Amino acid sequence: MNIKQAKQEITNTLRAYLTKDELGNYLIPSVRQRPVLLMGPPGVGKTQIMEQIAAETGVGLVSYTITHHTRQSAVGLPFIEKRTYGGREYSVTEYTMSEILSSVYQLMERTGLREGILFLDEINCVSETLAPMMLQFLQCKTFGNQKLPEGWLIVAAGNPPEYNKSVRDFDVVTLDRVKRIDVEADFGVWKEYARRRGLHGAVVSYLDIKKENFYRLENSVDGMRFATARGWEDLSELLYAYEKLGLAADRDVVGQYIQLPQVARDFAGYLELYRKYQKTYQVEAILSGTAPSVTALELGAAPFDEKLSVLGLMLSRLSEAAGNTRRQDALTERLHAALTELRDKLPQADAQTILGQLLWKRREKLRVAGEAGQLQKEERDLAQREIQILETYQTQLVSRDAKEADAVMELVRGWFSEEVDRREQLGTQCGEYFDNAFHFLEQALGQSQELVIFVTEITAGYDTSWFVENFGCDAYFRHNKELLFDDRRRQIRADIAAAKAAQQQEEQHHA
Repeated sequence: MNIKQAKQEITNTLRAYLTKDELGNYLIPSVRQRPVLLMGPPGVGKTQIMEQIAAETGVGLVSYTITHHTRQSAVGLPFIEKRTYGGREYSVTEYTMSEILSSVYQLMERTGLREGILFLDEINCVSETLAPMMLQFLQCKTFGNQKLPEGWLIVAAGNPPEYNKSVRDFDVVTLDRVKRIDVEADFGVWKEYARRRGLHGAVVSYLDIKKENFYRLENSVDGMRFATARGWEDLSELLYAYEKLGLAADRDVVGQYIQLPQVARDFAGYLELYRKYQKTYQVEAILSGTAPSVTALELGAAPFDEKLSVLGLMLSRLSEAAGNTRRQDALTERLHAALTELRDKLPQADAQTILGQLLWKRREKLRVAGEAGQLQKEERDLAQREIQILETYQTQLVSRDAKEADAVMELVRGWFSEEVDRREQLGTQCGEYFDNAFHFLEQALGQSQELVIFVTEITAGYDTSWFVENFGCDAYFRHNKELLFDDRRRQIRADIAAAKAAQQQEEQHHA
């Protein structure tokens, strides 16, 4: 299955394991809650989905790469304990708590979360001395005499032997005690994720054209050469940072992430073209409606791959503008909820006390989410922005010496209206970008397959689809309606052709 399906299956497993009966006992007894064994090629996204599942389900997450551990750190150190048996005292070997299990208990103490996921990466690459202990843990959920708390799902990840010479095979006894999920690389699923995370437009548009280069591993005389999903995502982050610093990523830089020389060379060449198209087609001018008419003529006469690259540039910029609008909308919603709570509590307490309580709750929620492994970058940034603005409100109220409820709310509403106005400004600007983009492409491409691709990509894009749904876009709805009509017409034609073929076969049979 692909990584998206694996994520859903693990989520379903977690929900099933944490479901309790009417007496408060887990519906599936702990002894029957099999660990999940997630097997798949390196860099396909196994670790990322653990973080996503924890964030979406609200459970804790403790992650370990097992290859970094020795038997002592995983199992614990021995010490001598005195025990009395049959009236005689004996020296007995005990073990301190495993560092791994200790981390689970520490997270529970710091966050108050009693349930979670213990993620053990590279499980089949453990050392020879640790291997028996890891197999025991998968089978019995214990390290030495210490047991994993109830309510914790074990997910162990590993690579098949064709990707790693150091892997160990699991025996039948172990495999019969785990829930095995095999994962394969899937560009379509990754592209959906890439849109959601806002990966660099050059990476997404290149892989759209060269899908075969998304995930490749090849053996050579110099060892394994590869291009992986992890490599493309990390390269995307670097490209953004380089652009901010005014630096250019050349073939050598690309090769540090995409370690398959021919693919690194190909993408580096595409990246140069991508930068060239940015200047030649002046995407900002297109979206602002100020591009010269000759630009549309140039795009109309360009090769198909060049058209796709320019579409990628435009979609990337539209997605960025739509994402800024969506995040400002989410911030406005959060601030509105906070200020509603301030208004409702003002008769009982002063504004400084209430705002102090609101800020404490938000900081504590942010801390717990971070320590529990639940915090995604966008959620972190949004929470930090909300806290900063509420802190500003608190400071300004002190400087204005505002204490009466009416005076406090009048000031706060004025400051809050600035955030609402910013949301409207971003939405209006983004709407103009959409209108100008469609107008330009209609001039350049007419009713071509490239325009169909553009509409389809807007529909599939996380931020662009959100914007169209919440702010509208007449040109999009018009083209999408035509696209749906064309699809329906093709389906009707196919049904008629199938019916005619069936009728001819029947006539031949009777003849």
